[in-house]
Amino acid sequence: MLVVITGIPGAGKTTIATKALKELKQESGVEYEIITYGSVMFEIAKERGLVKHRDEMRKLKPEIQREIQLEAAMRIYEMSREKNILLDTHCTISTPKGYLPGLPEYILKELKPHSLIIIESKPEEIIERRVSDKSRERDSESMESIELHQEINRYFAAAYSAISGCTIKIIQNHQGRIAEAVEELKKVLS
Repeated sequence: MLVVITGIPGAGKTTIATKALKELKQESGVEYEIITYGSVMFEIAKERGLVKHRDEMRKLKPEIQREIQLEAAMRIYEMSREKNILLDTHCTISTPKGYLPGLPEYILKELKPHSLIIIESKPEEIIERRVSDKSRERDSESMESIELHQEINRYFAAAYSAISGCTIKIIQNHQGRIAEAVEELKKVLS
């Protein structure tokens, strides 16, 4: 089974997923492997000798990136036929020219996801998490732009559902209430 998990940076997606999968395995023996879409793409580009470092991916020609993105989708789908996969990716990517789909139609048709989960938080919580995370270099965003990005993700998720037939679950991850978000995710993955 393939479940896609998304959320803008700072929403708490990785934290919730890690805790939920650990608890799910301990409580019911259900196992998932977390796979990051970008990591699979990087592996493919590296195998082809196109890049040595992940940051070089952005410099590849768009048609090469799309080709690698498609091959990654095919690999991920094949993995999901043998085991449960929780695919960590972006619902949308905010660019200076607008929002790009993280899961274009040609990718969704290859992935065949069962469910799409969006992790959301209040904009002020996201800003606080981003500021306190010294391991990452993230662009500064206003509360309004964070709110808009989360709203756009909902619109795109609805389109993804219409294309693929997958369900959508939106999980709120509010400060001090991570256990509730973890429980909701476990219900979807059970």
